[in-house]
Amino acid sequence: MNRIVTYSPAYTIVPTYECFNCCRYCNFRVNPGQDEWLSLTTARDRLQALQNTGVIEVLILSGEVHPDSPRRAAWFEHLYQLGQLALELGFLPHTNAGPLSFAEMARLKQVNVSLGLMLEQVTPRLLTTVHRHAPSKVPEKRLEQLAWAGELGIPFTTGILLGIGETIAERRESLQAIAALHARWGHIQEVILQPHRQGQAQTWVGPNLDPQEFIQSIADARHILPPSITIQVPPNLLPDPTFLLACLEAGARDLGGLGPKDEVNPDYPHPQVPVLQTQLAAAGWQLVPRLPVYSQYEMGESPAGPSWLWPTVQVAVTQWRTGLARGRRGSGTGKVSKEK
Repeated sequence: MNRIVTYSPAYTIVPTYECFNCCRYCNFRVNPGQDEWLSLTTARDRLQALQNTGVIEVLILSGEVHPDSPRRAAWFEHLYQLGQLALELGFLPHTNAGPLSFAEMARLKQVNVSLGLMLEQVTPRLLTTVHRHAPSKVPEKRLEQLAWAGELGIPFTTGILLGIGETIAERRESLQAIAALHARWGHIQEVILQPHRQGQAQTWVGPNLDPQEFIQSIADARHILPPSITIQVPPNLLPDPTFLLACLEAGARDLGGLGPKDEVNPDYPHPQVPVLQTQLAAAGWQLVPRLPVYSQYEMGESPAGPSWLWPTVQVAVTQWRTGLARGRRGSGTGKVSKEK
């Protein structure tokens, strides 16, 4: 059995916490108009301070501005400029900013190695409970986003939330929907299984997911999803290190982006990488860094025709891959020219 577990050395940039959705379990959002957007100058200062520290991925994680808002265009341009800035400073950007239009996704591909969107759950029942005031959580809208990513040849990360009111059968249905889209486009690189953990800011008071149900969901995911899709679990949301080992035995192989703060679950700090390495090594596992784009997407064309990576993005990925192959965890200093 493969005893390799991966993680992405990452740093999260939040353009804005404002979001027009109001998911009742959310510990991230603020109301529209109540947050000052992160400036490019501040973002540059933060990222420059991270050069030569081993950080590879810059996760651009944003609250959502309504598609009909007069500020939507400025918000999207800000996302693009942040991705461009991260590339220029030698990092590999990955953006997750909620549902986007086909044209927006096509443009973000020019400055990102991959994109992401949590499917969450496909059952419409949640639209009457935790997603009652979350218009962009309509399952069909999120499935459409995953399909568009396939059409555009974008390496994609998605996942499901567990313990927000769905049934075990509905969890399996969500995983089957992801598998079906991947069967057509081959673009889903990893699926996150994220268990609900109660946070201080959320309005919904629901129980934390039963640990044994979570293990069963990992086993279900490994059975439903093709082997090419990696299953990711967030170690900061797991009860203890022993439980993490059980997750690995059930089929999980990635721990996601590990950095200073989990912006989505701020009550649960990420564990330190050296601590994780020691814990896993004692059980015969090796924890190794990875890029935010999986190796099968680094070269060639997608089934839909376009190349998986934009030319300038390809250059940055090759630089990082070469560094990792030589045993360096990355310098974060390789600058990439702007795409004209």
